Amino acid sequence: MGINYKELGERIAKRRKDLNMTQDDVANATGLSNNYISNIENDHSIPSIETLLKICEALGITPDYLLLGIVRDTDDALLSQIKQKIQLCDEKRLKLVDHFITWVIDEEIP
Repeated sequence: MGINYKELGERIAKRRKDLNMTQDDVANATGLSNNYISNIENDHSIPSIETLLKICEALGITPDYLLLGIVRDTDDALLSQIKQKIQLCDEKRLKLVDHFITWVIDEEIP
């Protein structure tokens, strides 16, 4: 099963409209052109992973939502706190955080 770029573009457009953002707003937030955002939304261009991550950040969504339509319930305040703390870490600590998160994800939770 490959990525359905038509659905991906529709999800981007829907989320953008839900946030009352224009294609110009998304273009400005991502450093991409308005025309390129339009082409992605209309299935005329296939975005790179880097581009998808920029769009996700601009729209406050996760890549799994864009790629698969999966919505995860998350506590935005908690994620924001975690992100702020991670930004304070040097590379050594970031690697430790990464290992810890991987361990937590891999653990069986009864």
